[in-house]
Amino acid sequence: MAIPNSIPSVVAIIPYYNGSEFIARSLHSAFSQTVPFEEVIIVNDGSDPEERAALDALVQQYPCRILDKENGGQGSARNFGVAASTADFICFLDQDDFFLETHVETLVKALPDDDPRLGFVYADFFEADGAGQILRMSAVKDYAKDHPKRSVFSMIAADMFVLPSTSLIARRAFEAVQGFDEQFMGYEDDDLFLRIFRAGYTNYFVDKAVTVWCIHTASTSFGIRMSRSRFRYFKKLATAFPDEPLRGQYYLRDYLLPRFGKFFVNDVIRARAMGRSELYAEVMEILDAYGNIMNSNLHVRHSTKLWFRSTAFLLKNTPDFLLLRVFRMVDGRILARLRKWLH
Repeated sequence: MAIPNSIPSVVAIIPYYNGSEFIARSLHSAFSQTVPFEEVIIVNDGSDPEERAALDALVQQYPCRILDKENGGQGSARNFGVAASTADFICFLDQDDFFLETHVETLVKALPDDDPRLGFVYADFFEADGAGQILRMSAVKDYAKDHPKRSVFSMIAADMFVLPSTSLIARRAFEAVQGFDEQFMGYEDDDLFLRIFRAGYTNYFVDKAVTVWCIHTASTSFGIRMSRSRFRYFKKLATAFPDEPLRGQYYLRDYLLPRFGKFFVNDVIRARAMGRSELYAEVMEILDAYGNIMNSNLHVRHSTKLWFRSTAFLLKNTPDFLLLRVFRMVDGRILARLRKWLH
């Protein structure tokens, strides 16, 4: 498919928080496109003064616009950048990721000729380590099913892996759903694309990588903000999708519990095993609240409720040295992906 004769205007928005180690690489990729962006905006989300100063030198090399705001999280920074821009289509880029040279060209070519309900076009991505060394070249199909997105059931049953950095989002659709839900500091991407889908906007998938998504697996920090955000998203989905027995749809039992339960359990294991007593109480409270929602649902199987109660009892009463063994068996790649979007 050829590039349209009239290329639509596209803005790149890069949220920035103490990311001087990576931002030059990201900016270089944004300014190395075969089809250029109309504008590149960096949103400084309350970085430390010395980290903010690193941006001033880069502006001399890369003619981007820098916007400063108080720290509010990645969703807040992205919304701030969109509000300050006017382009018809929006691309986002995390400060530690980078675009491939044909990012804009590939996505613009995939735009439909006539679709008044266009929401977003998205593509595959390379997965890499923190240094940008490639680990796999077709990550989206390995991590998620069903492309393009056609069913809300698969979209709530598992992480979608529609990355903002691999997407071209129509401004009209973004503004129609009021952008990112700023209560989230984790899961804000899934939430945005789900709401665009439910508002009746279409999406298209390009089976070609356009972005390099870098995961830093060396970090062992515990992300309490991710735990809080995960539970908020779980509650939002549980409220948005009440069970419909007449239609045979049991959203909590069949989709939400299998998706989220293991992570709430793992959060408690990590807090205990890492000796983070100040966090243990909070993640245990989250786990108990999750259990209350499960136990109050009449359609969740008794065996599932019994399993949960047994697990919660063991988490509260198992000696630390045994929990440490469990912690070492937790899939580090999953944890790294869930922590990736945190500041």
